[in-house]
Amino acid sequence: MHDEIGLRIDGLLEDETDWVAAMATVVCELHHGFDHFHWTGFYRTTQPNLLKIGPYQGGHGCLEIPFDKGICGAAARTGETQDVPDVHVRPEHIACSSSTNSEVVVPVKDSNGAVVAVLDVDSDTPAAFSPEDVAFLEKVCEMLGQRFHN
Repeated sequence: MHDEIGLRIDGLLEDETDWVAAMATVVCELHHGFDHFHWTGFYRTTQPNLLKIGPYQGGHGCLEIPFDKGICGAAARTGETQDVPDVHVRPEHIACSSSTNSEVVVPVKDSNGAVVAVLDVDSDTPAAFSPEDVAFLEKVCEMLGQRFHN
């Protein structure tokens, strides 16, 4: 499944030059490609230490998240993937949806290593994300950073 969706994303973005269109396309493919992805979206770094909602699929997300708040903020602040099998054990978790039980947040970095966005994927299922899911999301985010922020 990962390979198939990866190939679809690569094909759809082959000639794309617009960052927002790329994010929207990736979110759509991920959200509809995996049954356990219940909220899928990007938060963009729009000013120092602040994320704002970008393209997403699912219910409403938080409109902005400071780098010092939540799992998304932790990924943006540290530049490291946050794989959270149980969001209820992370006191900093921001419950945009009360049904969320697990979450993965992956930073998208520019060529200088600065976080330009994070990809946030939530699931209502506890421990929903496999190591293969996490590795695939990291690969997608690395590709986005290289192609659109080099």
